[in-house]
Amino acid sequence: MAALQGIKRRIRSVSGIYQITKAQQLVAASKLRRVQTAALAPQAYTQAAGELLERLARNPEVRKHPLFQERKVTSVLTIVIAGNRGMAGAYNSNVFRALGRHIKEHTSLSHSVIAVGRRASLHVSHGREINEIASYDITDTGVDTTVAQPVLHTMIEQFMSRKVDVVNVIYTRFISTVKQEVAVEQLLPIVRPEGKAEVSEFEPEPEELVDVAARRVLEAKVLQAILESRASEEAARMVAMMNATDNAGELIGDLTLAYNNARQSNITQELAEISAGAEAITAQ
Repeated sequence: MAALQGIKRRIRSVSGIYQITKAQQLVAASKLRRVQTAALAPQAYTQAAGELLERLARNPEVRKHPLFQERKVTSVLTIVIAGNRGMAGAYNSNVFRALGRHIKEHTSLSHSVIAVGRRASLHVSHGREINEIASYDITDTGVDTTVAQPVLHTMIEQFMSRKVDVVNVIYTRFISTVKQEVAVEQLLPIVRPEGKAEVSEFEPEPEELVDVAARRVLEAKVLQAILESRASEEAARMVAMMNATDNAGELIGDLTLAYNNARQSNITQELAEISAGAEAITAQ
């Protein structure tokens, strides 16, 4: 009887977990539709702005702009984009592993980090070799330039003042609902495209135009990275909760079968005892 009670308690416990993971799966699926649309919408703009910047960067005069200047690298600033919450499978840990590999590849350099997402800030705060200069939370109500602009301002200020020599971003690129991959991209200095220089007439002057274009493109890239990370997080959470729900359902089925077998065994034993008692009374 005690075994039956134990199995029954486990069934109730797993059923509660099943309901929680099922609800989390549905919430993540609902959020995914919204953030996926937000992540895919500005891709055309970001691509067109990047092509304009590449065209401008081919002009010999524009190449003197400070945001294009390469110098000896002694310090690195990395923008790390992770999630605010857990229960998203390996989403956050994949980003942190990429950050760890990035630091090991440049062990002789000084490292600073801008953490985007509460989990990123918590992870960076435990790293002794990393200097966190800023952190920003990602709200569930949506991501817009209120997050991208402060990050953009901080990274440009750090680069222009020569506090850092290279700025990278580590984020999760959204490919599909079931596939996301961590990417490491260089933001500053802006990589100059290969090929022949273009001599073109610009209005206004190319120096003014490239400064505005460069900042807009960098802002678009940072915002795109945040949006894709959000979509990847919700996709990873939806898949993780779906797997957890399926596993809980299978476990409930196994426990129910074990409960029924144990109950049937008890009933058989009771019937055998009753039959034995009846035979003993008849024999007397």
